[in-house]
Amino acid sequence: MSSGLTCSPLRYNMGLPARGLGSHKKQFMFMPSFGSSANLLFLKRNGLAASTWRYKQRVGSVKCAMDATFGDSSNESTVIFPRINVKDPYKRLGISKEASEDEIQSARNFLMQTYGGHKASVDAIEEAHDKIIMQKFYERKNPKINVKKKVREVTQHKYVQAFTSRFRTPSTKVIVKTSIAFLVLGVLTVLFPTEEGPTLQVAISLILTMYFIHDRLKTKLRAFLYGAGSFAFSWLLGTFLMVSVMPPILKGPTSLEVTTSLISYILLWVSSTYLR
Repeated sequence: MSSGLTCSPLRYNMGLPARGLGSHKKQFMFMPSFGSSANLLFLKRNGLAASTWRYKQRVGSVKCAMDATFGDSSNESTVIFPRINVKDPYKRLGISKEASEDEIQSARNFLMQTYGGHKASVDAIEEAHDKIIMQKFYERKNPKINVKKKVREVTQHKYVQAFTSRFRTPSTKVIVKTSIAFLVLGVLTVLFPTEEGPTLQVAISLILTMYFIHDRLKTKLRAFLYGAGSFAFSWLLGTFLMVSVMPPILKGPTSLEVTTSLISYILLWVSSTYLR
């Protein structure tokens, strides 16, 4: 076997008769180069191996780059929703309770695009979205009465504003003086009722009302009109409340008159103190 061996070239001289003049021989040298053929075969084989190695290295690099790219994409798609455990659905979606349906849907879509690769995050976002939508539907079906809004609407009405404009907060001295006067009058009415009712105390309450109004406004006409009007309104309202709304508070034959007098004293105290 001659594998792996390099053979030396063999030389053969062939004497051929020459044509023409002269008798010299032309020499032909036949040199089979077995060693050169083996080297050429080795180089060819090594070249093929080198090309194969370079191809594998290039394919491996491309594969590693593709794996890195897909690995980064998978890591991004599995980002966990940071508010996944927040109980309030509005806070979980990051919106206010006054948000419109378009704002709710936009918040849901944005969060789904950001955290759509994580199943628990998707479930939390969908759960909060569904709760808010159901609550909005229930509120439309069963609207609540906004007490603050109703009160604001009533107070802004022109007739109510015209009425409230007739009242003004006086000094602390006036408030204390009128409060003591009507408080003493109420105590006397409860402690010393008569068979006919607290007629004397009621008359005193009318006089006190006119006196305090005149003391503040310095006009007899307004004092008389405001005092008489307040007295009539307070007695009508007190009688209506005791007969139709409120149950009897005091016991005795004159409990109705006494309770009505106490209610009227409160209204007369407001007129004496705050009317202008």
